[in-house]
Amino acid sequence: MEALVFAAVVEEWGATPVYTEIAEPEERDGAVVATVEASALTNLTRALVSGTHYASKEVPLPAVPGFDGVARLADGRRVYGTSLAPHGMMAERTLVGTAGLVDIPEAVDSVTGAAVPNPGISAWTALSYAANVRQGDRVLILGATGVTGSMAAQLAKNVFGAGRVVVAGRDSGRLDWLRAAGADDAIAMRDEDLAARVGALHAERPFDAVLDYLWGQPAATTLAALADSHPAAHYHATRFVQIGSIAGDPIELPSGILRGTGIVLSGVGIGSVPPEVMSNARTEALPRIFDMVASGELRLETATRALRDVEQAWTATEPSGTRVVLVP
Repeated sequence: MEALVFAAVVEEWGATPVYTEIAEPEERDGAVVATVEASALTNLTRALVSGTHYASKEVPLPAVPGFDGVARLADGRRVYGTSLAPHGMMAERTLVGTAGLVDIPEAVDSVTGAAVPNPGISAWTALSYAANVRQGDRVLILGATGVTGSMAAQLAKNVFGAGRVVVAGRDSGRLDWLRAAGADDAIAMRDEDLAARVGALHAERPFDAVLDYLWGQPAATTLAALADSHPAAHYHATRFVQIGSIAGDPIELPSGILRGTGIVLSGVGIGSVPPEVMSNARTEALPRIFDMVASGELRLETATRALRDVEQAWTATEPSGTRVVLVP
């Protein structure tokens, strides 16, 4: 008799997942069946089953969402890993790739263990590889009040040694939280304030890196402000790293902004980072991030929801900077 497990299932692109029973996956392609303990509801997980993400073509339907999470292997190990499509982590049992598994420290619970890797790896890769942040650099983070932006702000200051971290966002409460977590300055984003503040700060001493989790009008406004206030006396490279697009896509970008300044525009996402960089971030940086979370050096807000309530969790609006994690 075929074994059944409960899971969240998406039947068509863009649909809200439905909690139902499916056949338990069978081992294949080097992946093993594991018992899921927690899976975070990330922007990537949503995007992959939206049908509009550039990597959606890798996900056959029907599919179980949940790109990554914490699972218990047959030998008892509790690990962070990624799933093998179409068997995502939002299920009681799933297929986990055995390459790059990371053990979860005893001091880190499974909910936190599932919530940390997506923003942690993304932020670490953006800071270390794309933005190449060094000791003393000045860093601006657009959309810093979100989960990944908040992680990047803390890592920029506490790990990469940025000399000044400026955070920008619309949630004043989260901006205060980020100041307490180490940010040096905050911009409460309204378009006129964003342009004026970015321009003034860049003219005072140029930003070395900008991490953009918004795109849309905030990115266009920031790029124009950087260009308008760019030091005329000498060349200065500002690495503008595009990571998320929750404020809209595409933008209007005058060519002169790139030709007439030292702004270097790049992105971080699936396909834009060399595999060895992603592998190192996962196997070397992630254990360090787990240890920082366990010690309280790195802070992350989570909200736990039962997998059976996936439909409500999928459509609910949570407080800014809070990562929702589903548990079977």
